[in-house]
Amino acid sequence: MISQDLLEILRCPNCVQEREGLLKLVKDTWLVCQEPKDVCGRKYPILDDIPVMLIEEGDKWISVAEKDLPVPPPES
Repeated sequence: MISQDLLEILRCPNCVQEREGLLKLVKDTWLVCQEPKDVCGRKYPILDDIPVMLIEEGDKWISVAEKDLPVPPPES
């Protein structure tokens, strides 16, 4: 499980340069960018309690609705 302190620090690597890039924890296994979907919409899996914060990984899940994200996330 990701600690609250870490959640407060982590930002979407795609958005952080120009926007806040805040993330929210979804289903205890995903970090979802809170920027509007037309701006970002990336979703980053948490595997073995480690967030996979690669833009390419977040790109894979842009079109998947939060309710449809698999639990646990698949290994890449």
